[in-house]
Amino acid sequence: MQATVATFDPQTRSGAVLLDDGTQLRYDAEAFDSGGLRMVRVGQRVRIRTDGTGPELRVTFLTLATLPD
Repeated sequence: MQATVATFDPQTRSGAVLLDDGTQLRYDAEAFDSGGLRMVRVGQRVRIRTDGTGPELRVTFLTLATLPD
């Protein structure tokens, strides 16, 4: 699934993404590190994997939309 970076804190390597339906999901350093990235920019398109449903939905993987898994 793709999303847009809404926030990114380089100190903690965490932030939030916006899904195409406007839903905001937070991601932690573990999800950020799993994609092998060093930095992202607000507004950048990314590809994510999630786990859970409803209010338990969380980002588990985040990488650039153009990179393979």
